[in-house]
Amino acid sequence: MDLVRYCDRILRTDKINDYEGAVNGLQVENHGAVTRIAAAVDATLSTIKLAIASRAELLIVHHGLFWSPRQPWTGKTYEMLRLLIGSDLALYSSHLPLDMHPKLGNNAQLCAALGLKSREPFFFEKGQFIGYKAETRLKRAELAKRLQRGLGVAPKLVPGGPTVCRRVGVVTGGAGSELKRAAREGVDTFITGEGPHWTFGLAEELGVNVFYGGHYATETFGVKALAAHLSRKFNVPWTFIDHPTGL
Repeated sequence: MDLVRYCDRILRTDKINDYEGAVNGLQVENHGAVTRIAAAVDATLSTIKLAIASRAELLIVHHGLFWSPRQPWTGKTYEMLRLLIGSDLALYSSHLPLDMHPKLGNNAQLCAALGLKSREPFFFEKGQFIGYKAETRLKRAELAKRLQRGLGVAPKLVPGGPTVCRRVGVVTGGAGSELKRAAREGVDTFITGEGPHWTFGLAEELGVNVFYGGHYATETFGVKALAAHLSRKFNVPWTFIDHPTGL
């Protein structure tokens, strides 16, 4: 499928280190034709049903099918596979490659939505930088407003740092547990999706602001940007399957 090969190339799928369960790339194939693309954050039974209802032949997701073991192929796993194959719906997943992409990625897109320019690589993970940091001079309250506009939900703030943010780091998803690493890399404000309870006290000790925007909400950007790009490139319509977790 030309579209899949193109995705693998621009996302550098075979060159990005990722978690074993990510299984980046084409996870389920179809007969090859794609006349409509659907994009979703997660590959679940619900999003697959919604993609089928949208008449898509390709579903692009950030979190694929294989984070947890899928054998045996019974029950809901069987239903999921039966729907994918029976509806001729291909599924393409991109985790860290999509997080990292300098234009289409979750982190780049969120930085752009916040007006953070002159970005530098940030947050070293699995032999590569996966996020961005930027120097700015932005009141913490204004940054919170921009985040809410960009995400569509109000972020949770841990006000451990200065009221004027000067060095902001962005890593979408679930990077809150690595707050010490973010602080070591020199940011006074860390934006991510979610983190554990104990990071509240740690943020105060480190003198760092933390914004938790929601794992789901911070990772809608990449699949939307990728699907829109493919739509322009291959002249096929696309739709976003919004199935928020609230987490």
